Amino acid sequence: MLVRERTTYDVRVSWDPKHPITLPFPERIEGERVVLRPYADADAEALRSAVDESRERLKPWMPWWETHRHVDETREFIAGRQAALLTRKDYVLGIFDRASGRLLGGTGLHGGPTGPIDWNLRRFETGYWMRTGAEGHGYVTEAIRTLVPVAFRDLHANRIEIRCDPANERSWRVAERCGFTLEGTLRNDRLTTDGRLTSTRVYSRLPSDL
Repeated sequence: MLVRERTTYDVRVSWDPKHPITLPFPERIEGERVVLRPYADADAEALRSAVDESRERLKPWMPWWETHRHVDETREFIAGRQAALLTRKDYVLGIFDRASGRLLGGTGLHGGPTGPIDWNLRRFETGYWMRTGAEGHGYVTEAIRTLVPVAFRDLHANRIEIRCDPANERSWRVAERCGFTLEGTLRNDRLTTDGRLTSTRVYSRLPSDL
């Protein structure tokens, strides 16, 4: 059995790449103004409130815009994401203000359209959303710039993708500010939340791009 040793946040660990459940995930990633961390049970009301505040802004882009109508639904969502993290199938993170602790939005590293994270391929897809009251301050850009190096260094990512609607300029501008390369546009490949045919811009970053 091949076991590699590495240092993550000055903690010496051993892990077998064939068994990702043994791979330590960062529990807290700090930027200059933001903190990225998995949602805790105590975040349920804050998350529900942030989504509710931003529902109309999220509606065109996020298929889950109608969710989080009740705090119990949000608690169930958090429990599901905690389970997915334990089994290394998904890595969902809240974006929090470092100074105040206020929930600003969300991001993460996911397997993408094909399902859970593929640990043989180590290809991740990242996305992001920001509550309406926190838009326009560069928090998302900082969050992605903070997350990407961690994905390459600690999770040994081979590729990170950002996929977004061509009409969602704010989203693809974040990708470009964070050094992602536009590989192309998948034309007429999916439906919007209101059933219209649309396309997808595909951006990527590789370890060699850092």
